[in-house]
Amino acid sequence: MGKLRITEAARRKRHKRIRMRVEGTSERPRLNVYRSLQHIYAQLIDDSQGFTILAVSTLDPEVRTQLGELNKTQQAELVGKTLAQRAKEQGVQAVVFDRGGYRYQGRVKAVAEGARAGGLQL
Repeated sequence: MGKLRITEAARRKRHKRIRMRVEGTSERPRLNVYRSLQHIYAQLIDDSQGFTILAVSTLDPEVRTQLGELNKTQQAELVGKTLAQRAKEQGVQAVVFDRGGYRYQGRVKAVAEGARAGGLQL
């Protein structure tokens, strides 16, 4: 794996600590967020069975056509809304939010707000 930057190693340590408390089930899956410098990824995970229910990112073809001139925060909100819409189609009403070791601000917060706006209960 090689050397990690100090900030990335600290984020992984925080995420590990968060994961001790946050667990997704089939009724209430875990909404996990990962952000890179250019893209944002969100996925619903059922930890009890160990699989990803669905995933949405800014690389998704449906989302990519809607990006246009949106800034990164607006793109993250769009990802949250799209995830909520797809989750509702699969019968998911409520989720547990996993911020992935990131601070709850900016793009991470925008994903959560987009999911709420899309009708998911966080």
